[in-house]
Amino acid sequence: MTSKTTDHPEQHARWYATEQLSIDIEMIRFRFELNQRFFKGETLLEVGPAEGHMTKLMVPCFRKITVVEGSESLLMQIPDHPNLTKVHSLFEEWNTSERFDTIVMDHILEHVDEPVQFLSKAKSLLSPEGVILVGVPNAISFHRLAAVKMGLLKIPGELDKRDLALGHQRVYDPETLRADLHAAGLNIMHFGGLLFKPLTYSQMERIMTSEMLKAFVQLGMDFPENAAELLAVCN
Repeated sequence: MTSKTTDHPEQHARWYATEQLSIDIEMIRFRFELNQRFFKGETLLEVGPAEGHMTKLMVPCFRKITVVEGSESLLMQIPDHPNLTKVHSLFEEWNTSERFDTIVMDHILEHVDEPVQFLSKAKSLLSPEGVILVGVPNAISFHRLAAVKMGLLKIPGELDKRDLALGHQRVYDPETLRADLHAAGLNIMHFGGLLFKPLTYSQMERIMTSEMLKAFVQLGMDFPENAAELLAVCN
């Protein structure tokens, strides 16, 4: 978490200790595996690593990693590594002269006050051949569309209980994500999805085997516009 919102980052940090499910952590691994296909160069900036589940997976992939996290309690949970620099700061307030070959912003953009400015700052920190990997939940995931049919949501992009607990300010759909990326001056090199999600995570955790989850993750790649997760690779 690393956004300048009206709430203090520590307020939402408690969710990771009290509400996070095993399937949430499994999905981080799947998102890492998708991101890894697009990694560039030797230096990485990860914005908002939370307690560092993806960080630990990326450590072997880069010579130097910098993580910027607004919650000190979450940052302290990330294990130390020789090639890892941990920075306690809101990304909007952090300044550096470094440039990075890969910037990972996984489930961050939905938290921030000014996403276009946030993306523009990230672009300014890219090396000449660098890439930004932006991952967000998708408002038109099939499970949200089903929730509208059931009367649980008024519109697919409505903030639900989980969104509010995590401090989300919006839920992107493919159109709105592309619009913000373009407004920030970014070129979209790849746009894809991950996970066909028919139910909530808590329901899926109760009934799905690992083999089933892997298959549904791959189905989301086949039908990206309605996948639960969106990934954009930009420069």
